[in-house]
Amino acid sequence: MGIIWALITAVCWGSIVLVSEKLGGDFHSQTFGMTLGALLFSIVAFFIVQPDFDITVFAVGIVSGIFWVVGQRNQFASVDYLGVSKIVPLSTGMQLFGTTLFGVIVFHEWKTTTEIIIGIIAICAIIAGALLTSRRSEQGDQKDKQNLKKGLTILLISTIGYVTYVVIIRWFEVNGWQAILPQAVGMFIGALVLSFRHKPFNKYSVRNILTGLIWSTGNLTLLLSLPLIGIATSFSLSQTGIIISTLGGIFLLGEKRSKKEIIWVISGCVLIIAGGVMLGFTKS
Repeated sequence: MGIIWALITAVCWGSIVLVSEKLGGDFHSQTFGMTLGALLFSIVAFFIVQPDFDITVFAVGIVSGIFWVVGQRNQFASVDYLGVSKIVPLSTGMQLFGTTLFGVIVFHEWKTTTEIIIGIIAICAIIAGALLTSRRSEQGDQKDKQNLKKGLTILLISTIGYVTYVVIIRWFEVNGWQAILPQAVGMFIGALVLSFRHKPFNKYSVRNILTGLIWSTGNLTLLLSLPLIGIATSFSLSQTGIIISTLGGIFLLGEKRSKKEIIWVISGCVLIIAGGVMLGFTKS
């Protein structure tokens, strides 16, 4: 069941950047709108499930939510420099490396030699696929190189936020239903503080409430999968949604790619799917 939860996350999260770009707005209003949607989702879910939580759980959830804002806000910002079809694969590879490192070294989630071998091959396949989907057939000009440098710098900050948001929940063993409300509160506070002076209160933030609802669905299924199959496997499987984002960036958003680059993208997607399937075998 944990694998199914993680795959639902993949579909939800793989659609977020595409939906947000279609809805419009800058990364401030996009992030703020997402947090509004997440907060609404969490309030409804809280009254339906009514989970028990103490001050520690609430504090951990808030901190996790704040780190998520750092991750999501900077991912949206990096799209302006490199585009969806390039940012999402790179972001995925960096996140996978970070979460897997914690999952295996800190939480000892791969115990047997077989799990370790399969897991390493799977992660290598996913990262190789991510790099392949972002490959370019031609060298860019000076402006392109500057955009690449700025985009990667922002993406590194984004990755730190994303990895911490997941790891801290696993570290304190907070389950999905307990985390969802305090996490959303932390997200809303973080987005408000970081975006307030940029006046994010506009029609685009209202539109992006939809992306918050989509993200929240994926977030809940990820948190439910963590105790079942571990952080390394669950987070890695959840990132296979990269296929939706990458292909959508090209065919729906009209980001220019040559025929050779499209072949690389499809090949990269195949590697990512293969890696995701292999990760399913690292946990019984």
